[in-house]
Amino acid sequence: MVVGASGSGRTTFINTLVNQKGWLRHPNACDAATAHEPPPFIKVHKQTIELEQDGVPVRLTVCDTPGFADNIDNELAFYTISDYLEKQCHDILGEESRIKRNARLEDNRVHALLYFIAPTGHSLREIDIELMRRLSPLVNIIPVIGKADSLTSTELKGFKERIMQDIEHYDIPIYNFPFDAEEDDDDVIAENSELRALLPFALVGSEEEVEVGGKIIRARKYPWGIVEIENPAHTDFLKLKNTLLSTHLADLKEITVDYLYENYREKALSRGTGHTAGDSIPPDDILNRSFKLKEEQLRKEEAKLKEIELRVQRELSDKRQELLAREEALRNMEARLAQSPHRNSPR
Repeated sequence: MVVGASGSGRTTFINTLVNQKGWLRHPNACDAATAHEPPPFIKVHKQTIELEQDGVPVRLTVCDTPGFADNIDNELAFYTISDYLEKQCHDILGEESRIKRNARLEDNRVHALLYFIAPTGHSLREIDIELMRRLSPLVNIIPVIGKADSLTSTELKGFKERIMQDIEHYDIPIYNFPFDAEEDDDDVIAENSELRALLPFALVGSEEEVEVGGKIIRARKYPWGIVEIENPAHTDFLKLKNTLLSTHLADLKEITVDYLYENYREKALSRGTGHTAGDSIPPDDILNRSFKLKEEQLRKEEAKLKEIELRVQRELSDKRQELLAREEALRNMEARLAQSPHRNSPR
């Protein structure tokens, strides 16, 4: 899953990851014809693709979240994402409760969530902290900095340090490449320590190809030089790609199944929301919560439209009164000119 505000680099990153220009699209994509309309409700949009990583086929499912952080009040966006994550766990829990289980049930649990932090160069915003704290019990969160080429090397280094300080200060559980110093071998410890030091990953994506040194590569070309997407000295893109599709894929799945899901299962059953056989819909409280939030959002949008309508009507009324006043002044002026004794007198 990729989460981040519009313009944070989510779409470009995914298209670069799958090496297909324009692959990630969603039905509510904004264009010039709809730019004046209110932002659409956030909805999780899912696409799947077959890739090959180091000669091994990988089936990658991407869950995009267009519309996140596009409104002043983003409560609906928070609930939409968390409800989606909960529903995937709920479906598995419901299947486990069946007398006869479906062997072909597809496991749609999300194994990693990339949260795109805006390259402000300062620190985490309130919305960043709130989202990671809310979702960390349900998914492995990997913080990333989108469009990292907008920062200098010094700015990027300081920004990374402040982000990690905030994550530690607010006690936000993220996927920090865990390892056991006593049980894991030296290679695993060294690799995970290196990746942990890179957090949050600084990403630069590009759907364009340029020629560098006689080779055609993915890169961003600027007047001052070229940012090579898969050059570790330029971005952390390649490190993250290998993490997601190869080196840590199994670990992300294990943590999802053995730790995050088990915690969800324990809490769900202790709340008395266990599922009976044949149950395959989300809990009522999740549906009601989403429905109420959407109703509230609709009421707010309706109130805004009414306010705009009233303002336009007031402005039209004021203009009409102003026009009538000018017409009256013009008529009075014409009447005075008509009654003037010097109007038709000879010179």
